[in-house]
Amino acid sequence: MSASKEKKTRQEQAASGWTDPRTAREAQQRKEERRNNALYAVIAILFVAAAVVTMVWKSGIVQRTATAAVVNGEKYTAAEVQYYYTGTLNSYGNYLSYLGVDTSKDLRDQECTVSEDSDTWFDYFAKQALDQMADIYALYNKAQAEGFTWNDDMQATFESDMQALQKQVDSYNASRSTNIKLKDYLKLMYGSMMTQKIYEEQLKVTILAQAYYNDYVDSLTYTDSELENAYQADREDYDRVSYQSVKIDGSAETTKDASGNDVEPTDAETAQAMADAKALADSILASFQEGKSLESLADAEDKATYTSSENGTYTDSVLMNWLFDDGRKSGDTAVLADEDASAYYVVSFSSRFRPDSPVVDVRHILIQPEAGTIAQGEDGYDDEQAQLKADAEAKADELLAQFQSGEATEDAFAALARENSADTGSAANGGLIAGVSQYSNYVEPFLNWCLEKHQPGDTGIVESDYGYHIMYFSGETGPYWKYQATNSLKNDAAAEWYSDAVEGASSETASGIRYVG
Repeated sequence: MSASKEKKTRQEQAASGWTDPRTAREAQQRKEERRNNALYAVIAILFVAAAVVTMVWKSGIVQRTATAAVVNGEKYTAAEVQYYYTGTLNSYGNYLSYLGVDTSKDLRDQECTVSEDSDTWFDYFAKQALDQMADIYALYNKAQAEGFTWNDDMQATFESDMQALQKQVDSYNASRSTNIKLKDYLKLMYGSMMTQKIYEEQLKVTILAQAYYNDYVDSLTYTDSELENAYQADREDYDRVSYQSVKIDGSAETTKDASGNDVEPTDAETAQAMADAKALADSILASFQEGKSLESLADAEDKATYTSSENGTYTDSVLMNWLFDDGRKSGDTAVLADEDASAYYVVSFSSRFRPDSPVVDVRHILIQPEAGTIAQGEDGYDDEQAQLKADAEAKADELLAQFQSGEATEDAFAALARENSADTGSAANGGLIAGVSQYSNYVEPFLNWCLEKHQPGDTGIVESDYGYHIMYFSGETGPYWKYQATNSLKNDAAAEWYSDAVEGASSETASGIRYVG
């Protein structure tokens, strides 16, 4: 068939509605190919979307940026809230186990036992964290509004805190033979959402808010007249007493029945035990008035306990109420009944006085021996410890020599403390230990040096169980009772100021709170 005839035939077939089977198959194949291509494109898009979602989720971006709380009207992410939540938990320390909190398990699954307002321990600590966050940001915002902005002292505190954190990382790596970075350590301590940037931002907010508060407190000053009035208004809170006493146990003994069970004493037995205690107290007082020693008289009796104090402080108790009576005179004695304690006291009063002992401020740089590699009890342990101790002493000597060869000012010492002191509690404040007195609870070598006669600027090195303390004497701040009165007045004023500053602070949780904890 010629080409012209073939063409004419196809035209006639088309006009009659006839379809060439081959053409039809080809058209159907092209249609199915287009359908399959579209389907594959959709599937590919879904796979890519799923991969992106998985990648984003694993990165922690969703959890880290989700709004977990609204504080003072502003939204804050789960990572930001986590900073305060972890800080709240850390502030409890070992007390968490005392409360029955198992930190190895989800706190959302543990019933809170100390607050009716919180169903779980997570609820309890989250509320505290958000309350603290609300207060801190209230102070921070107020400071900013008043032009109280970041300064060199705050920067020094920030750098000291970060150095202390790095020391924790170094210690962690040394104890576990690891080499994790600071950013990874933060994730270990604060959860996978935490980044170094978020941590540093919140640390700076906290530092500025604290500095703003401290600036107000430091601005408070009081005249001698105001301090005297504070003392006279509450003398019992300031005065001390010198006395000796013997406490005689007047409780009746618990007995056992034939089966070995405890049998509580009867009322008659309880009354008799107290009567016996009184008789013994009367006898001891009589012997004491005849010239015998109260301590020796107490030592001779199983139920008697001797106490002697040169600095007794007031408490609302039978013994202290008698000792702090305004009519008390030196040499007064008495037998006192304490029904609540099931006891009698024999007491001798010496004096009541206003504490005038000096209060001093010092700075120190603590140099601790490095951790050893040999376990206690193993060969070489003592030699290694001696060498580590000698190295710490040499470092202390070197730092003191460095200070003395430089400007030798208090600011220079404070800078050295920030950079080198192992006492993280004081390092951020230039090693300052304020308000040291004979009533302070510091290790003996440290306290003894502080209370020795020094001139401002005097230095020295003291060894204690903690290591070597490079000491700097800042000066005296007055007699102890004035120090107490000043602190009392400041505390009252600061509490009122703080209450006003954070008035209206509020916080509420948002959906992202589920990522906290």
